[in-house]
Amino acid sequence: MKYKSQKVAYWFFALSMLLLSLQIVYGFIMAFAHMGYDVLHQITPFNTARAVHTNLLVVWLLSGFMGAAYYIIPEEAENELVSVKLAYIQLISLAVVGVVAIVGYHFNYWEGRKFLEIPRPLDWLVVVNVLTFLGIILVTLFKGKKRTTTSLVLTMGLVFAALLYLPGMIWFDNQTMDSFFRWWVVHLWVEGVWELIMGGILAFLLIKITGVDREVIEKWLYVIVGLTFISGILGTGHHYYYIGVGKAWLIIGGIFSALEPLAFLGMALFAIAMYRKGEKKHPNKIALSWTLGTAIVSFVGAGLLGLAHTLPGVNMYTHGTLVTAMHGHLAFWGAYGMIVLAFISYSMPNLTGRKFYDSTTGLLAFWLSNIGMVGMTVAFGVAGVAQVYLERKVGIEFGVVQQEIQVHFVILAACATLFTTGIGFYIYEFVKYGRPNDEALETISN
Repeated sequence: MKYKSQKVAYWFFALSMLLLSLQIVYGFIMAFAHMGYDVLHQITPFNTARAVHTNLLVVWLLSGFMGAAYYIIPEEAENELVSVKLAYIQLISLAVVGVVAIVGYHFNYWEGRKFLEIPRPLDWLVVVNVLTFLGIILVTLFKGKKRTTTSLVLTMGLVFAALLYLPGMIWFDNQTMDSFFRWWVVHLWVEGVWELIMGGILAFLLIKITGVDREVIEKWLYVIVGLTFISGILGTGHHYYYIGVGKAWLIIGGIFSALEPLAFLGMALFAIAMYRKGEKKHPNKIALSWTLGTAIVSFVGAGLLGLAHTLPGVNMYTHGTLVTAMHGHLAFWGAYGMIVLAFISYSMPNLTGRKFYDSTTGLLAFWLSNIGMVGMTVAFGVAGVAQVYLERKVGIEFGVVQQEIQVHFVILAACATLFTTGIGFYIYEFVKYGRPNDEALETISN
């Protein structure tokens, strides 16, 4: 049985697609600026483009997570959402936050803290928005007929994500204290609680697509949760050493940063093992490709590339360079971007009743976007290594080094064009499915 309130998820996915498109536009603005063609500097200077680009990333992913939760929780709890109207109000307020923040950045209205640039009045709107979202989810679970490990892990990740946003709102006059708590948001979100959200969504998709028994899949979730908490929390120390805290964090951060890939390795092995064990041949091969791709690419991007430059002896040179961008792009894409797209690919046929499985457009979207992202990662990596050597070993001035590595951004822009083409195909497929309808929700079985 399906639930009519699940169609709320569609509009969150639509907002995600819009914000992802905008994020790509600002990415190209920065790429051309790096190539020496900063023609939009008077309208959108580089610092503004960067702030918009990174904040759009966060909002489109959160919108995707919220849409996934609104789809998963009714099905797992066997209960309609307690308030569809409130969910739509929450969606509108989330969109308002995104639009107002983008406009504000163009008028230099921001906090000035890296990755947490959103103005303080909007911070409070975000708090109200997320509390509304969590209220709907938690009450739906409470009133539901059952509570599964999948729904509880997903909800736990969402609740912790909300709680860890609050330290970023505290203002400190001391730079070290300010940076200490800022990393609670910036690091513990993406290398901690967001992994729980990813794990919950991944488990749900594997249950539906592979047909493997729920108990088997959910046992893996406990392992992933344990690895995430152990490595993610203390792994934050690889940031702390550089902001003026005690030297103990050099050791703590180094050891637990080295353990962080284990959680993503666990997810990769988990997904592949469940796929091989699966007896069910689900027709939605596109959703399966995105799901398995999430597990594998996240291990490479977040796990291996993260480990490659977060160990203290390496990170003292790579911190804050394009090597970080190399890791960040493939990590966010693999761990979070792909899981959102995987879930949309799975849910759209169920929401609309239109089963466009295995279309050429869908396959092109998957392969072009992933090949393009890998190419961008390599370009960032080569440029980053050159930057580290010329700037931090040889001692050449920053601006001169940026001119020397411009050629790498030509390659990056070409790969980004390939990636954008893939995303264009994906959005085309999304639009082709059309809006959800009640008849589809009533007739499509689990």
